[in-house]
Amino acid sequence: MNSGSPQPNERREPGGRRSSRKTGKNGRSGRTRTSGGAVSKRVLIVGGVVLLLVGGGAFTAYTAVQNASAQPQQPLTLDDMARVLSPDPFGPDPETDAIKARAAQALKADRLKAQREDREPLSQVKIVKEAPGGGGFNPQQLPPGTSNPTGNRALGKQMLDARGWSDQWGCLEKLWMKESGWNERAMNTSSGAYGIPQSLPGHKMASAGGDWQTNAATQIEWGLGYIKGRYGSPCGAWAHSQAKGWY
Repeated sequence: MNSGSPQPNERREPGGRRSSRKTGKNGRSGRTRTSGGAVSKRVLIVGGVVLLLVGGGAFTAYTAVQNASAQPQQPLTLDDMARVLSPDPFGPDPETDAIKARAAQALKADRLKAQREDREPLSQVKIVKEAPGGGGFNPQQLPPGTSNPTGNRALGKQMLDARGWSDQWGCLEKLWMKESGWNERAMNTSSGAYGIPQSLPGHKMASAGGDWQTNAATQIEWGLGYIKGRYGSPCGAWAHSQAKGWY
């Protein structure tokens, strides 16, 4: 067939170009849209992405539900932390120990001087109105009149018994009476140690709870962990305190 002859449904446009119009069922003619395939591909791609996202979201939601329904893991105790962390958070700290030793020496020197001058020695601790900061914590203003050393001692006895150290109460009671008077707001006038167990620096107690500045139970929990990790028992800590003036 002569390629120059017009084909059915074709007609020549001015200039000899052919028009690729097709006649539809309604008899109307229209140009064939060559972009239809690309549009279809885009639709398929977008649809696939949506399905992927929805499927991924469903999987994520399913995983979250499974995780939420799983048995919660028990947090590490302070004793566990002492075993698995390196270095040991309750182990010897030469720099801090030196500060404690200097504070003990300063207190001893003042007591000797007070005897010569016939006066009362300076107190080892002061009860502060603002808890110290450090370790990412800001200093915190303490409300007046809420300290309860008697209640703190009773709480300490209960927590000591829970550790199986009932026979150690006499040592712990004397140790923390000497260190802080069982007052959660006590601060050493020389070293800056803080709280019932006289943590130096105070923010070390944050490993037992974020309310270490004000909560006696948190301070006691940290102090018992420190004693076990460093001295083995309250009587071990008390013996060291008697020999060195600090623990």
